[in-house]
Amino acid sequence: MTHREYDIGHGSPHRFFSAVHQIVEMARSEQNSQSHQTLRSYPGNNNPPSEEKKIHGIEHPSSTGVIYVMDRAMHEGFSYGNKEWANFGQGAPEVGHIEGCNDKPTSIQIPEYSCEYAPTAGIKELRVGVANLYNDLYRKNKESQYTWENVCIVPGGRAGLTRIASCIGDLLVGYFLPEYTAYEEMLSIFKRFSPIPTPLDESNNYHIDPETISKEITGRGIGLIVASNPRNPTGQVIEGDELAALAELARKRNTTLVMDEFYSSYIYTHDPSQNGRSVSIAEFVDDVNKDPIIVLDGLTKNFRLPGWRICWVVGPKPVISAMQSCGSFLDGGANHPLQLAAVPFVDPERYRKESKHLQEHFRAKRDLVLKSLKEIGFNIKVLPVATFYVWLDVSGLPAPINIGLTFFEECLKEKVIVVPGIFFDVNPSHRRELFDSPCHHFVRLSFGPPTEELVKGIAGIKRVVDKFCKK
Repeated sequence: MTHREYDIGHGSPHRFFSAVHQIVEMARSEQNSQSHQTLRSYPGNNNPPSEEKKIHGIEHPSSTGVIYVMDRAMHEGFSYGNKEWANFGQGAPEVGHIEGCNDKPTSIQIPEYSCEYAPTAGIKELRVGVANLYNDLYRKNKESQYTWENVCIVPGGRAGLTRIASCIGDLLVGYFLPEYTAYEEMLSIFKRFSPIPTPLDESNNYHIDPETISKEITGRGIGLIVASNPRNPTGQVIEGDELAALAELARKRNTTLVMDEFYSSYIYTHDPSQNGRSVSIAEFVDDVNKDPIIVLDGLTKNFRLPGWRICWVVGPKPVISAMQSCGSFLDGGANHPLQLAAVPFVDPERYRKESKHLQEHFRAKRDLVLKSLKEIGFNIKVLPVATFYVWLDVSGLPAPINIGLTFFEECLKEKVIVVPGIFFDVNPSHRRELFDSPCHHFVRLSFGPPTEELVKGIAGIKRVVDKFCKK
């Protein structure tokens, strides 16, 4: 691969002129880039907002990353189940058979009473099961234990985040970049609080450490922090002593932590002999009803049941009471029959077995994808140690595919789907231009799909790179 490097440091006038020329070209590029104009043409994505095709009183939200990506893919001929395509874009694990994992039910019993509405906080059987799961995994021999009143069942992770956001008061909310794309609208639509981003540094592996959070709380007066852990899209994780320090910081500074833990079983920092373990800040909570710590998780990733939309919020009783109240006007609650079907899944031993074999399987897929990308010529600076994502820097590629959005469009032509990095630059109210984004030269690749699909996708990426390197 031909790598293009630009030096804006000390040097000759010619080098300085070249650097200035590069910056000027970047500033013009959004107007001249077809891929960026396509993105801007979608409802809610234009900047400034257009008044055309607008119904009085209705504002169209911007398209979240995966929604836009899948819509563009369908425009190019993609359909679910189409074996010609490789979907590295969708943030979901493969749902088929994995050696050692529990096979998914193909039918469920639907008792007549489950045709009624379920409580907005979820059925008691499942809430009890989730509380017992957390106590068994993370709180053995601790005096303070979760009960069913510390659990709220929600219809998907986004619904859980939205319920939490609707209850946040008038304060500053901190979050980190890059971050999960759905946070953008959640942080934009509710006007009572003000979102404050903290960019993470690639040279530090996009690491969130207690010292950084302490500075944000002290320096900016952050009252609540929301973060994914393990981290989407960078594939990093906070665990052990640092996670304990975050919990202690929340207690001492009276700052609420909202931890999105949907990838808690997809961790590879340990020796394979330890497969089966998982990570959660719940392990470091002192008092389940006083510590300002809220956890989100569910069946979506760790149980590979994204279509069920059965997830949960775990936290102090007052938080769960608020979740129940706002659920009555936001979403009405999770599917009743599927809540009943979910109860056996939260058995602690079943969970450990699933985690063990997930880690074996996904570690092997991660290694395959990383090896293949390096053979193509990519320099992967931050290796994923958790989740099933690779945060891929394309800046070393020839123009124009050294820009994530253009790389994405070219991959579509080879029937490969990736997610442009700009969607993970959570940018409430669209305060930044696309070309100002620190995520501009990245794409996210998911190694969630089956191995044969990954092999097909890598071949498609290689064709894209070869085509432009030959030019």
